[in-house]
Amino acid sequence: MDDLARLAALHGVATAYQPAEDVTVEVPRDTVRTVLGVLGVPVDDPGGADAAGRERAGRLLPPTVVQWRGEALPQALAALPPGTRLRVAPEGGAPGRDWDAALPLGVHRLTAEAPDGRAAGATLIVAPERAPAAPERAHGLLVQLYSLLSERSWGMGDLGDLAELARWAARTHGAGFVQVNPLHAAVPGTPTDPSPYRPASRRFPDPVHLRIEDVPEYAHCPERAALDELAERGGQLRREVLEKGALIDRDAVWDLKRAALELLYAVPRSAVRQAAYEEFRAGQGEPLERHAAWCAAVAEAGKAGAGPAASADFHAWLVWLTDEQLTAAQRGAREAGMAVGIVHDLAVGVHPEGSDAVTGPFHARHISVGAPPDAFNARGQDWG
Repeated sequence: MDDLARLAALHGVATAYQPAEDVTVEVPRDTVRTVLGVLGVPVDDPGGADAAGRERAGRLLPPTVVQWRGEALPQALAALPPGTRLRVAPEGGAPGRDWDAALPLGVHRLTAEAPDGRAAGATLIVAPERAPAAPERAHGLLVQLYSLLSERSWGMGDLGDLAELARWAARTHGAGFVQVNPLHAAVPGTPTDPSPYRPASRRFPDPVHLRIEDVPEYAHCPERAALDELAERGGQLRREVLEKGALIDRDAVWDLKRAALELLYAVPRSAVRQAAYEEFRAGQGEPLERHAAWCAAVAEAGKAGAGPAASADFHAWLVWLTDEQLTAAQRGAREAGMAVGIVHDLAVGVHPEGSDAVTGPFHARHISVGAPPDAFNARGQDWG
């Protein structure tokens, strides 16, 4: 095994893979070198593998520690010198605490201080032993939400349509779930990237799926004439799709909904609504603040800073509204008798210029994830 292969093995980088049981493909050396470089591993240093091995042996903590729920102590922590103090800064900004086996699920920050004065930090991932099982065997529907138009849709399916479909499927057909395409936030701009598998963010939803009339402030908006005009134009888009075979125009739908949401944003919220918004925003913490600020910056660059769209608070509010309607759809599905309810697909990758890639801490620039060629796709797949 040469030095490059040893370096790759030390850092968990595969140098070969098997696309079929009897086929082994060697990874090009340039690819291995590039991946190691992105990980910050020097690949041109003679004896680098020996140095990396010595560095790893002397390291107090690895970069990432995984604790499976129910596991008493991860191996990396069990090997620490006696008397080492472990502190955890929980995800979401909760107060720091000493490490214990009852930490909440999530991605936290772990620090270690050894009696000899050495200190180190690591990402701590607390994961469940297994995904939760469905209560029972169930059948359900798979739907692309944008294609689920009703007589109330503004040119494409929305979360109100999803809630109605779920209740109908449960009560009429005994369905246990409705699975939908990814509803992640898309990259702003016209035209936007329409693929749900190249989102701006996998963490936050796209407000284009909102049902405008279900936003509570809609009933108190003084700009009713303007809202009615926007709703009529949304109805025209719907009729063109349902009656004339037109393609769904996501950008046109969002232009209308954004205009309506800007009017609703100006409506004073009740004390209860404002408190709920502030609680949601605080609970989402820094990730929502970064995403909202990024959305505002993109909107400002595209609209010369005009209107609420250039405000980070506006985009945080949109995330809250969308989360509310997603929650209402799930609640309605379960109340109608669904054992599982709404199943949300999750994109594997993100858009290279999106919110997650630009502001998130867990993305490697210039690296994409995918699948090699196989019996189902001779060209392989690139998921971003």
